[in-house]
Amino acid sequence: MNIALIAHDGKKKLMQNFCIAYRGILSKNELFATGTTGRLIEEVTNLNIHKYLAGHLGGKQQIGAQIEHNEIDLVIFLRDPLDIKKQHDPDINNIVRLCDMHNIPLATNLASAELLIKSLDRGDLEWREMYK
Repeated sequence: MNIALIAHDGKKKLMQNFCIAYRGILSKNELFATGTTGRLIEEVTNLNIHKYLAGHLGGKQQIGAQIEHNEIDLVIFLRDPLDIKKQHDPDINNIVRLCDMHNIPLATNLASAELLIKSLDRGDLEWREMYK
């Protein structure tokens, strides 16, 4: 499965800890991330991550393009609900919209991310193969 990992600045440490905790599951999949998030995850996990540009430099748009082409199976986007500047970021809304349009599971907080990653490990997301 192809998994996209994105995190706002206030959630990057949480994303690192999430990836440490679920390293075993994540290592069995292809990982894609915005530049800074990907680098920070690699530093603490040694996972191999395909890194795009930093989110504010176009990385979120690059991941959005992959979603549009049905090349992403799961998105974990740890958003910071307290960052007012990011609340109306069109890239965030675009990723959510694209996931809805293309039926791609999306987690925007730790609770939903853990549910999806455990579902992935159980094989509950194998239906995504039918969409490819």
